[in-house]
Amino acid sequence: MPVNLPTTLLRSFVAIVDSGSMLNASEQVFVTQSALSLQIKRLEELLQQALFVREGRRLTLTPAGDMMLDYARRVLDLHDEAIAAINTGRFAGPARVGMVQDFAESLLTGLLARFSELHPDAQIYARVAGTAELQGLLERRQLDIILGFAAGGDPAAITTAPMSWYGDSDLARRDIIPLAVLEQPCRFREAAIRALDEAGRPYRITVETPNLTTLRSAVSAGLGLTCRTHLFLRDATPIEPHPLPDLPRVACILQTADGLDIATQRLADLARETVLALG
Repeated sequence: MPVNLPTTLLRSFVAIVDSGSMLNASEQVFVTQSALSLQIKRLEELLQQALFVREGRRLTLTPAGDMMLDYARRVLDLHDEAIAAINTGRFAGPARVGMVQDFAESLLTGLLARFSELHPDAQIYARVAGTAELQGLLERRQLDIILGFAAGGDPAAITTAPMSWYGDSDLARRDIIPLAVLEQPCRFREAAIRALDEAGRPYRITVETPNLTTLRSAVSAGLGLTCRTHLFLRDATPIEPHPLPDLPRVACILQTADGLDIATQRLADLARETVLALG
């Protein structure tokens, strides 16, 4: 009986080789490291050959693994070509989109719902993280589309928005300004601290959190002031700039990987439209 090699096992095998490690490959194929190890073990059992040898922390291909790599690439290329040919104009997926927390609430409901209506069979992978992390994932081809923040003049800007101070206006008159901020790296945190330093206004960080929802709650409770755009508290009125220093503008950026399929490019277009509508 001929041996059938599942494409999921071949894809995981190629991902390990291309990414250089089990950890990186697990993020690329969206399975845990333990599940990935089991997949490679299963592939080796089917082939009755060892594909990797471990040298310290490095995985090196065996002669059989080196030979199998070329065949695996050819099989996957032919498989993907067949799927694309049969499903021309239809979604093949998954669409991998990353966004900063500010966009998550509006985009995960409105944008992805609209995309799902257009492509009901769609599989979507959504990642919420800081802009720098998202850009790294995009460079490693682990995301197709990212939405984040950058400096006002960034060439990838969809639009720009003013940064504003939010919180209890009485806190702005204190001798030492209480700040509520996200953990580093954070463009808004840096802008707030730089503006206060340049204005000679003393401050102390009273709340520091990795979570935007927690930050929003802290500001609403009067625990500190924060710097954000109108996307942060859409129903709140920013504090007037005086007695607080002025803040710069920030760019909302959209970046995509090369060679997007028709459906994923449509998702990128919808993301652009959605962000512009928020303004």
